[in-house]
Amino acid sequence: MLEAAHENDIDLEGACEGSLACSTCHVIVMDTKQHNKLPDPTDEENDMLDLAFGLTETSRLGCQIIASLELDGLRLALPAATRNFAVDGYKPKPH
Repeated sequence: MLEAAHENDIDLEGACEGSLACSTCHVIVMDTKQHNKLPDPTDEENDMLDLAFGLTETSRLGCQIIASLELDGLRLALPAATRNFAVDGYKPKPH
């Protein structure tokens, strides 16, 4: 979905370009039945979702949703904001 959003000028950030290193492509699946058709998120996706703004029960990362005929009619919403530590003033501390 991340690639489709970018190809259609939808404002879905995707700062890590789909490498599961951020939560800026966080989307909310609007229909629970459609959400249940998606494969379960991996541990890596869940770790990134824990950082997402406005997390819901049907939240997923757009980069992990692969379009298929089974998902025809899938409706997604974008959260009101994203957390992008690279531009939101986050300064990593040295170890």
